[in-house]
Formats: sequence, C-alpha cells, structure tokens
Amino acid sequence: MQYEGLLLLLPLLLMVRVSGVYSGHSLLYFQTMESTPGYELQEHIEVGYVDGVEITRYSSDVRRLVPVAPWMQKMEPEYWESETHRCRGNEAEMKYHGRIELTRLNKTGGYQYVQWMYGCELRDDGSTRVYYQFGLEGKDFFVLDSDRWILIPLTGQAHITTERLNGPDERLAERNKDYLEDKCFRWMRGYLKIGKEQLERRVPPEVKVSDQTVNGVTKLHCQVYGFYPRDVDVNWMKNGIDVPSYEAKHILPNSDGTYQIRVTAEVAAEDREGHSCHVDHASLDQTLTVKWESQSSSNTLWIVIAVLAGVLAIAAIGFIIWRISSGKKNYAQTSTSDNDGSTSTSNA
Repeated sequence: MQYEGLLLLLPLLLMVRVSGVYSGHSLLYFQTMESTPGYELQEHIEVGYVDGVEITRYSSDVRRLVPVAPWMQKMEPEYWESETHRCRGNEAEMKYHGRIELTRLNKTGGYQYVQWMYGCELRDDGSTRVYYQFGLEGKDFFVLDSDRWILIPLTGQAHITTERLNGPDERLAERNKDYLEDKCFRWMRGYLKIGKEQLERRVPPEVKVSDQTVNGVTKLHCQVYGFYPRDVDVNWMKNGIDVPSYEAKHILPNSDGTYQIRVTAEVAAEDREGHSCHVDHASLDQTLTVKWESQSSSNTLWIVIAVLAGVLAIAAIGFIIWRISSGKKNYAQTSTSDNDGSTSTSNA
C-alpha cells in the first residue's frame, strides 16, 4: 500500500503551540487511519517526532516500527520489539474507537480518516506540557484537560464520545496519565542523548524580502529559509508597529533537514515604505530585521554600479591603448637609434 497520502494528512491535526519562539524539546506521535468506500478502517500509519524531526514510522502493511532518523539505528533490538508491540496496540485501539465514532456519526461510507496525536513537551524554563487529542476529517474532535485528566469535547458531536471515554468503563485519559507524565519524558531524554549532534545544532536563517502586486493588490513577502531548529517567529512591522499577516504561517521542511517559512502582509500600494520583517530564532542573539526597499531604489543602486563599472572599463581600455601606443613609439625610437649606431660603426 502507498502511504504518501496518509503522511500528508498528519499535519492536519492541529498541534497547539505557545506564542513566541519555541524553546525546549518535544516528543510527539501522530497517527492517521483511513477507510475507503466499501471497506472498514484499514490503513494506519504512526510517525514519531523529536523536536519536529521524524525519528520512527509504523504502518499497517509492514506492522513493524522502523527507524527514520539515522541515529535511531543505535537503539537495541529489544527497543524495536517492544515499541512495535506498542504501535500494534495503538493501531487496534484507534481502529476500535474510530469505527465507533464513524458509525455513530453515520460516516461509514466514502473516504474517511481519523487522527490521533499525543506526546509531551519540555521547555527551557522547566515547565512541561502533555498532548492527547483526537480528530476526524482534519478537524479537532476532543482534547485532553491535563489538570483534571478528562477529555474535553471540541464540537457538539463530540459530547457523547467524551462522556463515554471519561466514564468508568473507559477512563481513557487516566489510563494514559502514567505514560504522558513520566515515560514520555524519559523516552524524550533518551532520544535527545543519542541524537544530540543532530537535534541540538543551530542553523541561522536567511531572509529575503520582496513585494508583489497582482490585480491591484500589493503583498509584501518575507521568505525565511535554511534554519534549524524548526520553530521561528516571523512578523511584519511598520515603523515599529505590528502588521497583521495576510496568509497563514506554514513552516515547511527542506530536503537538507532545515526549514523554511513565508510570511505575507497585504498593504496599500502607496504605503509600502517603512515596512520591515522581524525574525526571532534560537540561533540568533537578537531579532533579525530586514527592511523592505522599493524596487526602484534597488534598480538605482544597480544602475550606479553599472555606470561605475562602465567608467572603469573605459578607463582600463584607454590605459591599455595608451600603453600599446607608448610601446610602439618607444620601439620605433629604439629601432631608429640602433640603426644609426650600426651605420656609424660600419663607416668607422
């Protein structure tokens, strides 16, 4: 079976972030299971991430957990056996709950998919956070309240579900409390230890600012690329005042393990002056600010450079011609002198 489609669905389940630049470490697992017309839930994939880097993958056709990050190959064979057993249990549980929900919501026909995300986060200030949430068709369905250890419905249709899962027969949140509060953090620290060289590196971003006008609408683009770790804060400002971003901010991976993001603001065509893009990232000692400059200003700069280059070229050519002319003149004078001297000597 092909799982490219399922992998694309994984980010659809929203991962809540605290505002500002993320600083710390996380261990998160994303699961997606899909059904196709005429079949029950059947295709399942689970992907593990440490600090946004994919480390492991499990799929229902292979039915084994395999390493993705090269440094995960350092783990002992016993690890892969026990974690494969855990993934198979997760697959069975997700299929069970997914079938119940899709049947109850009368969504058993056609293409459907169910998503589940769980894990933990340790921040540099010592604070922690745990995640456990469920989604249907790319929309959040319920989420964990880690203060009371119950599941909170996020849609009207989810109330019946959370009542069942919080009830004495299921107690789903409580059954996962030990893993989320303890084991998840212990596993995270172990992964960070063996993947330290890769995970703790810092690669500063490159920033490019440009503008675009289409159908009378002017947009300022701030392209930030080639940075690691993943989390970054990018904002447009005008004379020190925040400017709302016109498009959603999506951080995308690059093939070399770094990331990129483009943040766009819509402005009046005559109001572009004074705008600047501000970038905060763990690799930077201070906020990186790149000002927008009009294309005409840039063109003027290049024109000046071109003129100066032309003047220098003309001067260089003139110098070469002068040297050649001087050389010919000196050569002619030397030849005449030599010829005169030669005749005198002969006559003598």
